[in-house]
Amino acid sequence: VVQGSNNVLSNIVASQFDLHAKYGGVVPELACRRHLEIIEKVVEASLDEACVTEERIGLAAVVRGPGLIGALLIGVMFAKGYAAATGKPIIGLNHLEAHLYSTVMSNPRIEFPAVGLIVSGGHTSLYLMPKVGTYRLLGSTVDDAVGESFDKVASLLDLSYPGGPSIERAALDGDPGSIRFPLGMTKKKSYDFSYAGLKTAVLYHIKGHGKTKRDSDIITEAEKSDVAASFQHAALAVIVNKALRAAEDHNAGSILVGGGVSRNNYLRSLFEKKASKKGIQVFFPLPELCTDNAAMVAGLGYVKYMENPMLAGADFDADPNIRSLR
Repeated sequence: VVQGSNNVLSNIVASQFDLHAKYGGVVPELACRRHLEIIEKVVEASLDEACVTEERIGLAAVVRGPGLIGALLIGVMFAKGYAAATGKPIIGLNHLEAHLYSTVMSNPRIEFPAVGLIVSGGHTSLYLMPKVGTYRLLGSTVDDAVGESFDKVASLLDLSYPGGPSIERAALDGDPGSIRFPLGMTKKKSYDFSYAGLKTAVLYHIKGHGKTKRDSDIITEAEKSDVAASFQHAALAVIVNKALRAAEDHNAGSILVGGGVSRNNYLRSLFEKKASKKGIQVFFPLPELCTDNAAMVAGLGYVKYMENPMLAGADFDADPNIRSLR
């Protein structure tokens, strides 16, 4: 529940990490079942925590894509039902745009034009943002997303799911310069990303030491830490370099970073070191707004509705492959 564009009254998050951890990734059928079980309870809890009644709610906002089709359908149909039953207007939004707006919510004095960077489990993309609500895609991953590569490498190292936090923890005791893993697509002047080669390089490095996932207990903790630190550097350094180059090429004085990987402290430190030298400001969401959450959706819904009330309406469908941020 959000009042205005950024006053968060409640932001209930029902994590499913415990449900999917033993599988090393999200199992769509299990995710949908959990959605069905808890969605109504989460809405009720959000109203209770915000200390507001349904009568005070002025707008329902829901993500219509991209994402898992089952989960999207449950959210969209519940939101439409809620709006119809309460007589509230409803607006369908893009999940990725909401991630970029989470940074705006956390830093209301951002100057535009800016470069928007989305780094998450399913997406790695760069956008030129003349203003909130206007985007031009500059580049995206040609294969795997950065967050997905963290999950896969964590699995190779027998670290816990989700891979982002576990890789970051392991890397604290490692040397990021100990192994020279390849940086994807650095020889091209595009803003695209690639992580398939990096994942393969990590796999071959582990196998080259006579170790596989099945006997990974042979790998010492020190070796794990060095692999984690070196992988993390290779995965994130290319993101920082391309985002900064995009900002310089398009005369953007700021970079907005959104998505679950934006919480990574090593990514933040790399940006801090390199951006300050170029006079470019880099903005991140508050920690609680980095991963998937409802507050960023509600805030973006308010902004879009206030700019154009005609955007409200229930004539939209869940779209797992939606491309345009608008």
